[in-house]
Amino acid sequence: MKTLQELTRPNIWNLKPYSSARDEYKGFTASVFLDANENPYNSPNNRYPDPLQHDLKSELSRIKKVLPEQIFLGNGSDEAIDLVFRAFCEPAQDNVVAIDPTYGMYKVCADVNNVEYRKVLLDGSFQFSADKLLAATDEHTKLIFLCSPNNPTGNELLRSEVEKVINEFDGLVVLDEAYSDFSGAPSMLLQLSEYPNLIVLQTFSKAWGSAAIRLGMAFASPEIIGLLNKIKYPYNVNLLTQKEGLNTLHKYYEIERWVKMLIEERESFMKDFAKLSCVEQVFPSDANFFLARVTDAVKIYNYLVSLGIIVRNRHSVALCGNCLRITVGTRVENNQLMEALKEYED
Repeated sequence: MKTLQELTRPNIWNLKPYSSARDEYKGFTASVFLDANENPYNSPNNRYPDPLQHDLKSELSRIKKVLPEQIFLGNGSDEAIDLVFRAFCEPAQDNVVAIDPTYGMYKVCADVNNVEYRKVLLDGSFQFSADKLLAATDEHTKLIFLCSPNNPTGNELLRSEVEKVINEFDGLVVLDEAYSDFSGAPSMLLQLSEYPNLIVLQTFSKAWGSAAIRLGMAFASPEIIGLLNKIKYPYNVNLLTQKEGLNTLHKYYEIERWVKMLIEERESFMKDFAKLSCVEQVFPSDANFFLARVTDAVKIYNYLVSLGIIVRNRHSVALCGNCLRITVGTRVENNQLMEALKEYED
C-alpha cells in the first residue's frame, strides 16, 4: 500500500489539531476545574466529557481484544465514515469505489465531500468480484467501501474476495461490520495487525440494542486512528452516551442472549415469510434483517403503512426490484406483520 502520508490529504497531515482544555494536563489528577469556562453548578452535566473516551475504550478494548489506541468512537458509524473522506480524499480530485447496492451513507458522504463515488454492481447472488472492484480504481482512488453482512442484501461477502481486495489495493479498505454479530463468520478485527490499510466499522446500534445513544466504532492501526482523532470535533461523544455505552458493555452477557434469540427468530420468521403467496423469493441472511422479493413492493409497503406496520421499501435500489427489507423484531411484532400480509392476500 501507499504510505499513510501519501494517502492523507496534505492539509490534514500538516494540521495542528485543536487542543481542548481537558487535553492539556494529562498525567495529573485534578479536582478543581477552572480551565474550560464551565458552569460550576449542575454536576456532572456541567463538565465537558472526556474527549477521547478513555474509560469506554478501555472496557471495549477488553471485549474486542484490540488496543485502546486502535479504537475510534464517534456519533454513530456515520461520523467515522465522514471523517475518512475528510482525512484522505481531496475534494474534486480523488475518488472512492464501493459495491452496489450497499449502505447509502457512503455515497451521501462522498457527495457532501465532493468526492467521486464509483459503483460496482454485485452479481445475481449479491456477491462481488475483487478483480472487478479493483479494475474500477485508478491512481486517485483512496478508499474502497465494503459492507459485510451487506445492507440491504443481508449476506456475508466472500472472505476470500474481501482479503484479495485488501491485499491488492494500495489505498484504504473500509469494511463495515455493523451486522457481524448476527453472522457465523468471524470479524476481521483480529487481523488488523496483518492489514495496515484496513479500517473496520462496528456499532452499538444493532446487536447491542443502543441505536438511540448514537455510538459508532472504528478500528484500525494507531496511526489511522490518530488521524481521525486529529480532525474530529473535540467532544464528539457526550457524557450521557459514554455512560450508557459503559453500562451496555457491563451487561455484555445480555447482548449475547439477544443475538442468539434474534438469530433463532430470523430463521423461523424467514421460513414462514417465504410461504406467503405474495412473496416470490426470500434471500439468505446473515444479519438481523432479510430481503424479500414480493409481487408488488410499492403496493404492499403502502398497505402495511396504512396499518402502522413499517418495513423498508427497496424497490428503487439496484438489483432489488420489488424487494422489501424486513427487520427481525419480537415474535409478537413479526406475527403482526405475518397476519397483515395474510389478510392482504385474502
